[in-house]
Amino acid sequence: MTEAAWRTSACILCECNCGIEIQLDGRRLARIRGDKSHPASAGYTCEKALRLDHYQNGRHRLTSPLRRRPDGTFEEIDWDTALGEIAQRLTAVKDTHGGEKIFFFGGGGQGNHLGGLHTRALQSALGSRYFSNALAQEKTGEMWVDGKLYGGHTKGDFEHAEVVLFLGKNPWQSHSFPRARPALRELAKDPDRTMIVMDPRRSETAAMADLHLQVRPGTDAWCLAAMLAVLIEEGLLDREFIAAHTTGTEGIVEALTEVPVTEYAERCGVPEELIRTAARRIGTAVSVTTYEDLGTQQAPHSTLVSYLNKLLWILTGNFGRPGTMYLHSAFAPLTGPSAGGGRKSSRGRRTPVTGAKIIAGLVPCNSIAEEILTDHPERFRAMWIESANPAHSLADSPTFARALDALDLVVVVDVALTETGRHADYVLPAASQYEKWEATFFNSEFPHNSFQLRPPVLDPLPGTLPEPEIYARLLRRLGAAPPELLATLTEAARLSRPAFTKAFFDAVAADPAVLGLAPHLLYETLGAALPEHLRATAPVWGLAQLCALNHPDAVRRAGFADGDELFDAILERPSGVTFTVDEWSDVWNYVRREDRRFTVDIPELTEWLRQLKDDEPRSCGDFPLVLAAGERRSFTANTIYRDPRWRRRDRDGALRVSPADAERLGLATGSAARLVTERGSAQVVVEVTDMMRAGHISLPNGLGVDHPEHGSAGVAPNELTSLHHRDPVAGTPWHKYVPARVEPLETAPVAQAPVSSGG
Repeated sequence: MTEAAWRTSACILCECNCGIEIQLDGRRLARIRGDKSHPASAGYTCEKALRLDHYQNGRHRLTSPLRRRPDGTFEEIDWDTALGEIAQRLTAVKDTHGGEKIFFFGGGGQGNHLGGLHTRALQSALGSRYFSNALAQEKTGEMWVDGKLYGGHTKGDFEHAEVVLFLGKNPWQSHSFPRARPALRELAKDPDRTMIVMDPRRSETAAMADLHLQVRPGTDAWCLAAMLAVLIEEGLLDREFIAAHTTGTEGIVEALTEVPVTEYAERCGVPEELIRTAARRIGTAVSVTTYEDLGTQQAPHSTLVSYLNKLLWILTGNFGRPGTMYLHSAFAPLTGPSAGGGRKSSRGRRTPVTGAKIIAGLVPCNSIAEEILTDHPERFRAMWIESANPAHSLADSPTFARALDALDLVVVVDVALTETGRHADYVLPAASQYEKWEATFFNSEFPHNSFQLRPPVLDPLPGTLPEPEIYARLLRRLGAAPPELLATLTEAARLSRPAFTKAFFDAVAADPAVLGLAPHLLYETLGAALPEHLRATAPVWGLAQLCALNHPDAVRRAGFADGDELFDAILERPSGVTFTVDEWSDVWNYVRREDRRFTVDIPELTEWLRQLKDDEPRSCGDFPLVLAAGERRSFTANTIYRDPRWRRRDRDGALRVSPADAERLGLATGSAARLVTERGSAQVVVEVTDMMRAGHISLPNGLGVDHPEHGSAGVAPNELTSLHHRDPVAGTPWHKYVPARVEPLETAPVAQAPVSSGG
């Protein structure tokens, strides 16, 4: 028997989106392996990707549009009925309250970004101004700092750095850069290189580190401030780099000289000499990179911590050379323009009811429910949710569910009836990520940056539609595109690609608002002129044109004369394309300042740093422990894995507790306990481990979702988190700093049986 062909695709479980190859058995993803032709991952993948059939196939899949009945149950309806009613109800909200009262959330899940393009076209057609996604509860503090400093996104050349600092980051489990585990092994075994980890947990990465700064939870700011003060005190700043490439360093350097290192070491719980050793290693290394992540970005002082982290590599000159930090090209923007903005936009946009700061176009996730549950005349009235599950993933799930129920209309586009979908008026069943053309815009490598447009591995499950077709049908009903424009572009597309290019950009020049509808226009016109199986790729043509316009020299160095050549190569190379090639000297071209310097002066953060002297690590009162809600583990992933059978171990997501706390509370591994926060409580199974320091406990991410066959396993962490504990600048939630207590239950230890793979 001839072996089944291997089909090219990508993993959809983290931002790396490693290239994979899939061998089918009917509709089952029977075998999965890394794709050696992928320009970034080069054949690497972690073990989680090997179980993607649990996402693709199972009883969680929807195969018909659903409409809520008055009693709260759902009935199946046909696509024409669903889209006709939705168009009428969206129009009614727009006509009665204004299109800006229709709030959009999601617009692209993990690795599912092409659907997000069409979401933006629907926003444009309705006149909607407000949207958000998961980045707004993770990265907006860092985005705001990035925008203030240099106007772009930075990342590090971890594979070649002499010193690497991971801050609230465990890349052994969360990855976030290509070939993370091999890179960590190589770093750990090289005697000339140093890995520093700042984390309350002795994570898998911290256990490999040369220096582990095991801070008390929520005290990263004191530790970083002390490290920076040591750099200044011991003369380890790169004064030449500062003079040549920065402005406004005087105020922050002066504030850092006032930091009492000994006192701050005591506050963060890290020995002073260890802080000094780490600072000296950073200050004397040839090359340094840092990576901050959710462990600190969802904890107190998170925006200040982002600033202090970036000062570590800026003030030591670790930018723009091999092994250091860099800014990079982008195939398509993930967020709105300027995350932090210059001085003219320092006030920025605000939400209509609470006045929360909007960063990179994103409404803070912790403010969404407050923008709905009010009688304010500017409150949101409807919500469109695509490829996201905010009723599970955002803080204080019960309150968010109440907010959904208070809206005039909720539409969810997803592959499953999620926790969010159960509060919707309509649920539209999308094709899975392996049943349609898809891509990710997490393109952040340097000096070679790559993009993969992956073809469908399977036909859509009967009854489902890919997002481009869902949105096209709805936008036609809304009459979003002017008929004469459609006719002009359609005729040009039939003539030739150059004719279409001219016609499209002539239309944009005549009316810039056309860009808002571009994904829909391209699908309807250029897409119709492409072979039918390629129609959904048409919006990528537009992205390729913009990429070539934004990065002309780098695109040419990659071998493409223009956007058309780049687009054609993307279609021809399913494993991915290197779309920009730079030299290290080019990195300064990505600094979005006329003088190509870093603007280091951020007065509000300098003042916040000075206030740390009078601040104290937070006291929890009746809640003496700090819960990290959402730890990544070997058998957790994002909630697209709804079937708990994929987890071979830790099926119920144990609460990790330190030996000291376990002894004090009379707990053992396997004990049942009640976990209590100010928001709620849950019964948990305990795991005693020296990964946790005393006073710190953790629950995994990705659990507590319901499956029609296997029920719900584990705790949904956001049943326990609060809307009100949030960063004062970015509004990001403190998921990793939840005051809690643990109460032993008078039951026998729970046996932890292995879960059948069901294979």
